[in-house]
Amino acid sequence: MSVALPRESPPHAPEGGWSRRLLGPFHVTGVFWFRLHQFGIRILPSWALGGLIDLFSTFFWIALRKIRAAIASNLEAVLGPCGWWERQRRIHRTFRTFAWCLSERYERLSTDRAFDIQAEGLEEWRELAGQPGGFILVTAHLGAWEVGSMLPSSREGRRVHVVREPETDPRAQRFIEGLIRSCGGELYTTHFADDPRLGVDLLDALRQGEIVALQGDRPRSGGRTVEASLFGRPFALPVGPAALARAAGVPIVPVFVLREGRLRYRCYLHPAIQVAQTADRPRDLQEALERFAGDLEAVIRREPYQWFCFRRLW
Repeated sequence: MSVALPRESPPHAPEGGWSRRLLGPFHVTGVFWFRLHQFGIRILPSWALGGLIDLFSTFFWIALRKIRAAIASNLEAVLGPCGWWERQRRIHRTFRTFAWCLSERYERLSTDRAFDIQAEGLEEWRELAGQPGGFILVTAHLGAWEVGSMLPSSREGRRVHVVREPETDPRAQRFIEGLIRSCGGELYTTHFADDPRLGVDLLDALRQGEIVALQGDRPRSGGRTVEASLFGRPFALPVGPAALARAAGVPIVPVFVLREGRLRYRCYLHPAIQVAQTADRPRDLQEALERFAGDLEAVIRREPYQWFCFRRLW
């Protein structure tokens, strides 16, 4: 996660250091790039995007040395060791896939271009969505996670509370918040993870039968974690989603949205995870999060170049 400076950067946030302090809004995490990206999406015809995405993907592949090294290290856990040329191919492919997902995100938020979004696991989803109680959608930094978080409001007319990470640049955060507000409609409420009342508000929403959407793969700085396993290596997951589900007595539904082509996505809805409510609370949370880690590992193996983790994990 990333938080507004000068607070400590979260464990999985891209490293910035002196370049972030020097460049400010012109750093890769600054508001300049957010606005430029949206402006380009709005004025360029759809057919012109491919060349620019290749150009910018290559530019950032060359310029972002620390992120390049992090991607290579993390993918080695998924795909195994490789030589220098194959490592560069993996990194560039991840940059390019991220650029497409990010660009198409702006297309969803800023244009009327039609998207083809298919879903797997709809049978269990319909049964769950048809019940009056709330539930928690948990996803990760893969593909186009916002598509999954908008599913209940667009398909079922259910109110959704989406928790987003604060952006590194507060101006970028306000920019994104405005875009989502204009696109999401009245059933789609955005919260930011640095709100001190967040836990109480989300618990109230779940008890009223509403839906909460969270990213469950990155802990906040100083936040409580559970050590699970990812690709046979230790991987810290935030306790929050499982603790919230247990307190509210609602299930967790892992949901991942992967890109399949130009304006085409597939939403994978995994079986619901019921968080036990025994006398051993730490064990209840551990078991639930280990199941989520298994779902996360499976979907990363399916599409490793859509795993957008830009800080070295191991």
